[in-house]
Amino acid sequence: MNLSDYVRILARRGWIILLAMLLTAAAALIFSRMQTPIYRATQPILIAPARNDFGLAQTLKQLMASWVVRLDAEARAGEVIEALSLDMTPAQLKSNVTVSSDLNTLIINVDVDMTDGPTAARVANTYGQQFIQWRNEKNAPIRLEERINAELIDTPNYGLYRPNTAVNVAAGALLGLILGGMVVFLWEVTSLNTVRYAADVERELGLPVLGALPGAERRN
Repeated sequence: MNLSDYVRILARRGWIILLAMLLTAAAALIFSRMQTPIYRATQPILIAPARNDFGLAQTLKQLMASWVVRLDAEARAGEVIEALSLDMTPAQLKSNVTVSSDLNTLIINVDVDMTDGPTAARVANTYGQQFIQWRNEKNAPIRLEERINAELIDTPNYGLYRPNTAVNVAAGALLGLILGGMVVFLWEVTSLNTVRYAADVERELGLPVLGALPGAERRN
C-alpha cells in the first residue's frame, strides 16, 4: 500500500477512529466524575545538624530512614487521631499517609490523602509538630553542637490529587485511537482481495482500464 491508499482509507474509515476516540474519552470523563475526589496535603520537615560535620551528616542520613519508619507507624497515627479527635482507626489513617525522605535536601515529607482537604492539611501538620516535639525531647540531654534539629517548612497546603480528569480523558482518547485504528486495519486486511476501484485493477495487473460498468466506483 502506498501513501494514497492510506489517505483513501482514512477518508473512508476515519469516522470509525474518531467515533472510538469520542466514546473512550467520554467514558473516561464519566469515570472521573463518578470518583470521589481525594485531596493531598504535604508537610515538609527539614532536618539540620547543629554543626557542619561530615561524620554527623553521614550519621544523619542513616537516621532519616529510621525516622521515616517511626513516622509511618500506627502508633504515630494513633497520636494524631487523639490530638485531632478524628473518627477513624490508626490503621485507617496510616493507609492515607505516605512518609518519604530526600537525602540530598535532608527533608522528610509527610503526604496525607483524604476526601477533606482541610483535614488532610491539619493531619499533615500534626505529624510534623509531633515529630518536632519528639526531636526536642531527644535533643534535651545532648550538647548543643551534637544535636540534630528539625523544623517545619511552611504550613501544608492541599490540592486535588485524584482523579486527574485531564489525564484520564487524554488516556481514553489515546486508547480510542489505538482501538479504532486496529478495527480499521483489520477491516482493510480482510477485504484486501476485494477490487473496489479501477485504480486497484491497474495497480495489480499493470494494465489500463478501458471501461467500467456504471456504479463500479461505488464506495462500500
